[in-house]
Amino acid sequence: VDMLRIDHFRGFESYWAIPADAQTAVKGSWVPGPGLAFFKHLNSVLGELNLIAEDLGIITPAVEKLRAQAGLPGMKVLQFAFDGDSRNSFLPHAYRDTDFIVYTGTHDNNTTNGWFYGTEINDKTRAYVMDYIGTAGFSDFHWSMIRLAMQSTARMAIIPAQDVLGYGEELRMNRPGTLDGRNWSWKLRAHALTEAHMQRLRRLASLYNRLPETSKS
Repeated sequence: VDMLRIDHFRGFESYWAIPADAQTAVKGSWVPGPGLAFFKHLNSVLGELNLIAEDLGIITPAVEKLRAQAGLPGMKVLQFAFDGDSRNSFLPHAYRDTDFIVYTGTHDNNTTNGWFYGTEINDKTRAYVMDYIGTAGFSDFHWSMIRLAMQSTARMAIIPAQDVLGYGEELRMNRPGTLDGRNWSWKLRAHALTEAHMQRLRRLASLYNRLPETSKS
């Protein structure tokens, strides 16, 4: 395993606790999490680990402080960037450092093409997206988003295979909060990723200085 992402990282700072017999999660309270001690213990037992903190959702200054103390990169998801606010922290021009991983989308998001061409956004947002990335047409939109991720200041860019292949909503990984029988069933077919896909990714990685040193020759 190259890296592990810790889901719901904010729970290590504090988490929402509800009674075991509660019918809903409305009534509860915030309880302190294990904090930095947990990560210090991990490092003492397992050594330095390559971890990513999923710092999405309700993130407080205390959560941000814990992530910094633990030395973990956070996350930026491009599909969350286009709400019309130019100050949105997920927009690449708003990135203030390199201490995060950028994704076109995650396992819980639609595919990039499914998001862009589907009903999750309206025509006004689509126009804003195209204006931001500097394209007047729809051809190869998923590659425009991949390029946007690659050219950001993020420490690393992660692109789901579905986005490289330009797949639509029907092949998304997961639909959170549903019992859809297709959830977590998608598999990458052998030979779906072609030499052309790999060369295009390599060209972008080279252009934006994302190739490993051993691959730059």
